[in-house]
Amino acid sequence: MIGEILRFLLDIIFNLIGAVLLARAWIHAAKLHPFNPMSKAIHQTTNWLVEPLRKIVPTQGGLFDWASLLGALLAAVAYLLLMWLVSTASMLPAKLLPGLLGASIVTLGRWALNLIVWMTLIQAVLSWVNPMATIMPVLTTLTDPLLAPIRRITPKLGALDLAPLVLLVLAQIAMMVLGRISFSLFPLFIL
Repeated sequence: MIGEILRFLLDIIFNLIGAVLLARAWIHAAKLHPFNPMSKAIHQTTNWLVEPLRKIVPTQGGLFDWASLLGALLAAVAYLLLMWLVSTASMLPAKLLPGLLGASIVTLGRWALNLIVWMTLIQAVLSWVNPMATIMPVLTTLTDPLLAPIRRITPKLGALDLAPLVLLVLAQIAMMVLGRISFSLFPLFIL
């Protein structure tokens, strides 16, 4: 029972940490203004990890925020190691280290897909409830590169936009595939 509670708490904590670090990298790639309230909040909550990593992996204005991505990868490794420790009460055997790294990369992909799902859901709900919400321009900036190609191929049904629904279905399918891949790399549990 205590192990289940610990796994549940680890899952929530590390999913949030990973999502915020990936959101920071996504905000950098989308070139969102640094004084945007959402950008500021995400930067302030992740500076404790990203700023020290910038000394190792500097970001030179390119498309990728490598320090944020490295931070997310380190969070994924820590998450999997702690889950292993809580689940088995033993240290990870050295022979599983390559699988741990692969499963950590897959975990990053799952966190990114989870972030896409939540941002798309929030944007869709707000578009019905409060389309003038202050966060809508941020969500639009972040999700439009994903939704625009889908909008080109989905049928136009007046005011009904099917692109978010298609994106949600594709993200869920991709998460299922990544869960299977993760299990084959690090067979403790399906993440």
